[in-house]
Amino acid sequence: MRQVYSINCRGKLLTTERPLVMGILNVTDDSFFDGGRYCTHDAIAKRCDQIIEEGADIIDIGAYSSRPGALDVPAEEEKRRLLEALYIVFGRHPHAIVSIDTFRADVAHACIEEGGAHIINDISAYNMDPLMLDTVAKLRVPYILMHMQGQPSNMQAAPHYEGGVTHDVIEMLGHKVAELNDNGVADIIIDPGFGFGKTLDDNYELMAALKQFKEFRRPILVGISRKSMIYKLIGGAPKDALNGTTALNMFALMMGADILRVHDVKECVETVKIATELHKYM
Repeated sequence: MRQVYSINCRGKLLTTERPLVMGILNVTDDSFFDGGRYCTHDAIAKRCDQIIEEGADIIDIGAYSSRPGALDVPAEEEKRRLLEALYIVFGRHPHAIVSIDTFRADVAHACIEEGGAHIINDISAYNMDPLMLDTVAKLRVPYILMHMQGQPSNMQAAPHYEGGVTHDVIEMLGHKVAELNDNGVADIIIDPGFGFGKTLDDNYELMAALKQFKEFRRPILVGISRKSMIYKLIGGAPKDALNGTTALNMFALMMGADILRVHDVKECVETVKIATELHKYM
């Protein structure tokens, strides 16, 4: 029996009665798969239309690439890009639920208060900006708590886990969940952080142990779309990793994932439908 969670998105309620699909909208020049595709008004509009029409439950907007070696984006530029994208998205889809992919507290605050976003998606678990903890507590919005070892610039240099990757990731996230709870943050979404400071073996060990993250009694988000853990195993590049992404997303759903963050929404929605039907008989 699947555990069902409710996520209060500023008065709009999302439930995980079936797994949710989060469509990626990167308004960046250099993201690892779609960098530079969605940097104009028309391109952003077409992409958000596509995400909604293909059945996503959430649009996740990012303006700062976290791939290793990506260029730094000044905070004001990141904020400008995100607010512009939010204006376009809500102008076309006023009832959309939108998360903001940022580690900066001031950017998150502006996007929630000025831009109307609903969720903060922080790759750093507020390690890169300690002010994020207070910001999330004050805004009282859902917070995606992701594990990352190191920072994007160095996270893949030499990942190492003293107690094993699953143990160490769960331990770190556990401390963060307790701290968030102590500050009154109720809606926490757990993201193990596939690809962020993990070796190829680390990523697959984490995926195989995904059920252990259910101990948090929080929704689990899995983001493996077209990542190197797929194409470095099967060959090719991000453009060749759709089939592997679908296979791994299905496994994640069988292991209890509640939210899938993806580039390819249509394929993911179909995967969720099949997994949901299977779960009726499990």
